[in-house]
Amino acid sequence: MKRFDWIWVLPLTLLGCADPHQAEAPWEAYHQQLESALADGPVETHPPPNIGAFPAREARLFDIEETRDSLLNVYALRECEITSLVAARNNQLGKVAPPSQQWLYERTLWQRLTLCWTSDVPDALSAENRERLNQLMHTKTAQLPYVSWNAIFDSDEWTDSFARASHPLKIDAMPSIEPQLEAVRYLQQMVEHQFSLAWQQDSSRLEEQLNRLRTRPLTAEMLRTLMLAAQRLEDASKYLNEHARPDETCLPRWNKQHLADLSNVARRWLTAVNGVIERHPIAAPEAIQAYQSSWLSLQAPDTPWQRYQAAIKSHERARAQFSNCASN
Repeated sequence: MKRFDWIWVLPLTLLGCADPHQAEAPWEAYHQQLESALADGPVETHPPPNIGAFPAREARLFDIEETRDSLLNVYALRECEITSLVAARNNQLGKVAPPSQQWLYERTLWQRLTLCWTSDVPDALSAENRERLNQLMHTKTAQLPYVSWNAIFDSDEWTDSFARASHPLKIDAMPSIEPQLEAVRYLQQMVEHQFSLAWQQDSSRLEEQLNRLRTRPLTAEMLRTLMLAAQRLEDASKYLNEHARPDETCLPRWNKQHLADLSNVARRWLTAVNGVIERHPIAAPEAIQAYQSSWLSLQAPDTPWQRYQAAIKSHERARAQFSNCASN
């Protein structure tokens, strides 16, 4: 019986290296170990498939009817402190504001209308203006969840996270995802508190969190890393199954820590991304539901996460055919 004492030792690289071939290095090292142990030719590898395209803008957003009214009617509700807010929204800068700022505007408008309706102001209004206030408040209440959805799913910071022009990460040099997790959790918090009169939004903090998402297309990178890992494990399992001579061959010890680390990081990130979708009190557009089921879900079959988990188990079974090489 051959004797080996090899451990899957994988070199570190610079975080964020743009070379897509760097992600292959740990897998090449592991496959070389198996090739040396079996001495029966190279492991045949196959390229993992590309990730799916994120739904197009018109498919992932909701149509929200624009609220229009005359300046006189808006002025009639001046005691509700909305005139300057509406004026700022309708000026040239307001019309080209990014989705995040439009979200803040709509939430502030909803807050002021709701507070106004529960104050003494309606008692001083004419019947016509009181009904106008009531109708406007209900319209903005109904629209707000759709506004918050569009604000997130129309932002470059969010959509760029799913960019197909991305590369897998090195499994032995995974980046810290804490800054991006904090950003996603803040978006979740804003969604959860959108109908709270007490919770105060913070424009600068929202922009800060969104900028954290700009640093890398993390969702795409995570999906690609899972898909590459699953493919390379499947390649290795096929090699072991086709070249198995358990009575003659032993395998070097297998360090699975990097696999566990990827499982943990990917689970945390995908849970957070799914949380943004699921915390909205409205059903997501069908295109997003389909994308979530195919790519993001931790439960749906055939997703990158499920394929990776299955590949680990399959490879464990393939390795179980062999004994572990004794240490020297």
